[in-house]
Amino acid sequence: MKRLAAFTLALLCLGTASAQVYKWVDGKGVTHYSDQPPPPSTPAKTKVELKSFATGGATVELPQELADAVRNRPVTLYTTAQCDGCSNGRAMLMARGIPFTEKTVATVDDQVALKKAGGNGQFPFLLVGRSKLTGFEQTSWDVLLSDAGYPLEKRLPPNYQYPAPVSAAPPPPPAPETVRPVEQPAKPLPPVNAPPGFQF
Repeated sequence: MKRLAAFTLALLCLGTASAQVYKWVDGKGVTHYSDQPPPPSTPAKTKVELKSFATGGATVELPQELADAVRNRPVTLYTTAQCDGCSNGRAMLMARGIPFTEKTVATVDDQVALKKAGGNGQFPFLLVGRSKLTGFEQTSWDVLLSDAGYPLEKRLPPNYQYPAPVSAAPPPPPAPETVRPVEQPAKPLPPVNAPPGFQF
């Protein structure tokens, strides 16, 4: 019985996923929910809440300075497999407490999305608002993040969970259902006008 309970617990831990949702109210009183931070046009005094579904749905409110930076100049990190610079860049962002979205590049569609974002195929590729950096060089990244208003020291709440990396290419639209022709019932054979008294 104990083995079954331990096995079930292990399976539950393996199947966890994380998602984050930003919540804010605009000037007209409309509440917005999005997986992306509020647009830069959102007033600075707007309260931004971050809800993480990996921690059981707990709401994580970012400190004002960090929320302003996330709203005005969101951070996106483009990475690829087996890339030391990508691992170092990710670790640096986490150590400094920078909320970011990680987009992985593994397919041709991902490469097209990277190019559309301004990348040239070299990794890691960092976007901070509209500013871009290719390759990892900690001093350059620190300067860019500081210029964007991100604090020098980690100020993330202790229960903050980074979102799982996603593919750089948007997911394909759902395939339209194929329309199957409606099967018509078989037509009955026309009556045979056999002569009277005819038998087999």
